[in-house]
Amino acid sequence: MIVNFISVLPVLLTASAVVAVVAAAEQRGQNDNALHVVLPRDAIPAIFEPEFEPASKARLADHELVIGVVGANEQRAYSTWQLDRHEIVNDTFEGRPIAVTW
Repeated sequence: MIVNFISVLPVLLTASAVVAVVAAAEQRGQNDNALHVVLPRDAIPAIFEPEFEPASKARLADHELVIGVVGANEQRAYSTWQLDRHEIVNDTFEGRPIAVTW
């Protein structure tokens, strides 16, 4: 049950933030549907060639959140701490291109 909550939590937080921003704008009479740029395009760099360590050598805290990808022959853990600073990893997993986002 915790896994389901964790996967839904970012959506709930995003939806709550949108509702709060819209409510604040309506209170100020600014319901103009304008697009406001917070960061310029490509301001947060992606990771294009991620490097991995065996789990026995990884320097992760026991409570650190990761995004796990499990295939028939490979397993990977992408640190959400690192993804906070990059938000996307372009990788190849079991011969197929993937994008891991946070």
